[in-house]
Amino acid sequence: MRKIFLLFFLFAFAVTAQAQFGVRAGYSSANFSNSDFSSIGAFHIGGYYLVKTSADLVSVEPGIQYSGKGYSTVALDGDEVTEKLGYVDIPVLIRLNLMPALNVFAGPQASLLVSRNYTKGNISNSSLEPVAGYELGAVVGVGVKVAAGLNLQASYDLGLSSLNYFNTDVSNRVLKLSIGYTFGN
Repeated sequence: MRKIFLLFFLFAFAVTAQAQFGVRAGYSSANFSNSDFSSIGAFHIGGYYLVKTSADLVSVEPGIQYSGKGYSTVALDGDEVTEKLGYVDIPVLIRLNLMPALNVFAGPQASLLVSRNYTKGNISNSSLEPVAGYELGAVVGVGVKVAAGLNLQASYDLGLSSLNYFNTDVSNRVLKLSIGYTFGN
């Protein structure tokens, strides 16, 4: 048993020797699928753990971030409706480094609903009940290493599971523009 534990420890150490932490934040344009709603602007902020392979061609990047999502529209009675949803997103991205400064990425993402602010005219509601408490999705995008750990990326979050929003089959769609910094790079 000790040998297995020691082997696991040495493997974990070897992997983390080529790993780096980073932070990322930016602007999000969010909307629901299968709807005629308008997008809303929001923000996202979080961190990631970049694990590079020895060839530096492929890397794995698990992360965690807070992300604003939702929509806006005008109701039949003329009142403006805004739905702002706050999620904790947990993506696991696979990055393919096409050139030293350019990469493309994709991977699964789990999102947990942590806040809601629905407004219609003067009425406000923060109950989480009309929305599913989680969403499973995918992320695709492109990233550019600028200099000294600084990076830029554009990504698209595609919700694959239904939010069951007021018993309607919709999911989140989010375009994210981000700036990040990888420590020790």
